[in-house]
Amino acid sequence: MKEQPLKPVQWGIIGLGKIAKKFAADIRKTKGAKLYAVASRDFEKAESFASEFGAHLSFDSYENLLKNSKVEAVYIATPHSLHFKHTMLALQYGKAVLCEKPFAMNSQEVATMIATAREQNILLMEALWTYFLPHYQFVLNHLQSNRFGKIIKLKADFGFAPLIDFRSRVFKKDLGGGSLLDIGIYPIFAALSTLGKPIDMDAKAYFLENGVDESCEMVFNYDDGVKAFLKSSLVENTPTEAIFHCENGIIKLNTKFHQPTTVTIIENGKEETFDFGYKTIGYSYEIAHFNELLRNGKTESPIMTHQMSIDLMELLDKVRQLIGLDYSTAR
Repeated sequence: MKEQPLKPVQWGIIGLGKIAKKFAADIRKTKGAKLYAVASRDFEKAESFASEFGAHLSFDSYENLLKNSKVEAVYIATPHSLHFKHTMLALQYGKAVLCEKPFAMNSQEVATMIATAREQNILLMEALWTYFLPHYQFVLNHLQSNRFGKIIKLKADFGFAPLIDFRSRVFKKDLGGGSLLDIGIYPIFAALSTLGKPIDMDAKAYFLENGVDESCEMVFNYDDGVKAFLKSSLVENTPTEAIFHCENGIIKLNTKFHQPTTVTIIENGKEETFDFGYKTIGYSYEIAHFNELLRNGKTESPIMTHQMSIDLMELLDKVRQLIGLDYSTAR
């Protein structure tokens, strides 16, 4: 019997910056997904985006997009500080929500978002795409198999050096800019998803003149002396690797570990590198996962769970406390 084609999930995108373009490009490459509508405060931008990526409708109002009954799932790609507001708005209109990381600005916002989604029985997930990438799942499976013994040490970093422009979202404190929320979340995620929550931590940061953290260095401490050394930087090009030193070998996620990349395993003095033959930018995996959840009437991902989002934000909040980063003092 011939397999029936999947009815495409009709997607809407709110916020049409760089990451939204990558997401839209991968919707086109994901089976059973269709970009139906996009919205920006700038209507010309919305029309141009819709034309480029084949969206059926374009809006200059987020609310008008959400009112459209044909939109089933919404990807929120607005600046960090607006994630809570726009997620709550989308939930108000009964839309399944995939919200870009960081989920919100603090633990209180995350708790409210999750509670609202649960009360209304609506699918809500943080778009931490790394979790769904085959190379990352490959590493998780190897670590969980205990083939290499216990993890002794993790070193993970993410750093690049764009032109410092205080007009850019990345350097605007009132939008949640700075290294911690923008890219530091990835090394922290690497530690949380493999070692869990630390028993305690240390952190220090360096700040730009407008109060944005230009770089952050963290040490997570676990039982039996296990440590995770984590770093984020907006003023230095770092290897951007995640290296797991285990009792019987080393597992290395090579450069730009958070996106499609290769993995090198070092065991008994021998190195083997695995290439996963990626054919998309990498967002297709979380899109496909979200689509499956929606089709099956699920309201929470078994991979990027609500508890994972809660734990991740609690760690970010703790680091902020340690380095004295307060977004309410944005200027």
